[in-house]
Amino acid sequence: MTRSELIDLLMSRFPQLEAKDAEDAVKAILDAMTSALIAGDRIEVRGFGSFSLNHRPPRVGRNPKSGEQVSIPAKWVPHFKAGKELRERVNITLR
Repeated sequence: MTRSELIDLLMSRFPQLEAKDAEDAVKAILDAMTSALIAGDRIEVRGFGSFSLNHRPPRVGRNPKSGEQVSIPAKWVPHFKAGKELRERVNITLR
């Protein structure tokens, strides 16, 4: 699902919402989630899942074209863990 599909879904479920309001709501939620992760906070949405940051230490990789060693710096990456309710609903639906 893309951002625009999410906005369209919100507008279809809530006909009183205008496109701009739905777009602003989606943007505000995503911006708040991004800001929380940048601040190092964990995000938990009950029944859906949680977002956190994982640290990847520096390592040595290889350039696949030339085979030479490349130094890869340490970095923080977002990580999503699905909640129990989401996992169960997906498993029931996809059987």
